Amino acid sequence: MPTHLHHNRKKRGHVSAGHGRIGKHRSHPGGRGMAGGQHHHRILMDKFHPGYFGKVGMRTFHKKRNIKHCPTVNIDRIWSMMPEGVYEKCKADASGPAPVIDVTKLGYFKVLGKGVLPSIPVIVKAKYFSKDAEKKIKAVGGAVLLTA
Repeated sequence: MPTHLHHNRKKRGHVSAGHGRIGKHRSHPGGRGMAGGQHHHRILMDKFHPGYFGKVGMRTFHKKRNIKHCPTVNIDRIWSMMPEGVYEKCKADASGPAPVIDVTKLGYFKVLGKGVLPSIPVIVKAKYFSKDAEKKIKAVGGAVLLTA
C-alpha cells in the first residue's frame, strides 16, 4: 500500500500519534497471547470463553474405537441391497429357495426393525439383530443367522 493511503499520515506532527503520553505504546503490556487468562484477563475469558480452563470426564488410556463400531441398517432396505432381478424372481416364485443376504459383507453389523418387509421369505445374516427386526423377518417366513 502506498504511504499516502496509510491512516498514520493524519497523525504526522502530533507527538504520540494517538497512543497517549502517559501509558505509551509499549510492546506487549498485557502479556503475549492467552497470558493472564486466569489472572488479569479473567473477566474476558469468563465472558466470551466459558469452560476454557479445566478438565471434564474420565481418561481412557488405551481407547479402542473399533469396539463401538456398529453400523446399522433397517429391514426396509434389505431388498434394495439384493442383486438386480432377485426380487422379481422371488416374487414370481415364492415357493423357491429363499435368497440369502449377508449384510456384514456390505458393511453393516446390526439389522434394525424400521419399515415393512414384502411377504417373501428371506435369510438375513448379521452380527446383531434387534427384537423387532427378528420378529418381522420371521413373520414373513424368513430366518435370521448370527455371524461372528
